[in-house]
Amino acid sequence: MVKLNKIYTRTGDDGTTGLVDGSRISKSDARLHAIGEIDEANCALGVAIQALEADEGQTPLVNDLRRIQNDLFDLGADIATPGTSFVPTPMELRIIKEQVDWLEAAIDAANEQLPPLTSFILPGGSIAAAHMHMARAISRRAERALVAASLTVSINPQALNYVNRLSDYLFVLCRLINVSRGGDILWVPGASR
Repeated sequence: MVKLNKIYTRTGDDGTTGLVDGSRISKSDARLHAIGEIDEANCALGVAIQALEADEGQTPLVNDLRRIQNDLFDLGADIATPGTSFVPTPMELRIIKEQVDWLEAAIDAANEQLPPLTSFILPGGSIAAAHMHMARAISRRAERALVAASLTVSINPQALNYVNRLSDYLFVLCRLINVSRGGDILWVPGASR
């Protein structure tokens, strides 16, 4: 259990931050950039959840998204843990295959409820879907940041898999949300020429 009695410590005033193992790195480090992007994706998910709840109230979908928010904290802890062993321990939180498998099953279940795509879709539709599209785009940016970090430090392969599946899941959810609200907004190539 995490216990925070004090919010500021002043230890980061020199432009560094601590990792799980106690080592310190620059706040501009690629690893920290990825963690920040994942945090931003989590925040965007929080906004999307609020929009979804305003439309529908508490639903199984909202519960699934809260599970993902929790997983994103796990992901941040994983990335903040240096090393090359990605086996979870009581002191080291790691993304595991079962978390990726859950996302894949959720993608498949949602996709079964959708008509096949006939075009690329434009981000938007309902307010909830628009916010979900924003979370999707930010999660893609988080994935790019994590891939960039993996070029210089060891990153758990399951963490990379998880963040890749996340944006796929959010894309399918955008479509699922819009099904009951008039459907996707389709891209019409060259429509304004």
